[in-house]
Amino acid sequence: VQLQASGGGLVQAGGSLRLSCAASGRTFSSYNMGWFRQAPGTEREFVAAISRNSGNTYYTSSVKGRFTISRDNAKNTVYLQMNSLKPEDTAVYYCAADMVLTTSPRAYDYWGQGTLVTVSS
Repeated sequence: VQLQASGGGLVQAGGSLRLSCAASGRTFSSYNMGWFRQAPGTEREFVAAISRNSGNTYYTSSVKGRFTISRDNAKNTVYLQMNSLKPEDTAVYYCAADMVLTTSPRAYDYWGQGTLVTVSS
């Protein structure tokens, strides 16, 4: 499966952005999807994940209540709605796909190219 992330940009603290990740290739609905982020000088970290049928979602504690992951299998797209953004959310955001639902970036086989989110204070 090929993944294309988009929707990043520059936003002020307290603002919102919605990231999208469009999938092509193999059957999108067969994959669990995750969002990860990587700030300069840090390791890639888990942000959110969603199961194939949207029945299960997971979030890292720092984004709970602010971010929402969702997917539309008819459109082969997964989303990350980000509200109440903080400067510490600044990072390159990546979407990823795998047959296993996990929070570990090492487990994901397929990755998008990343989209930069910058939150100014």
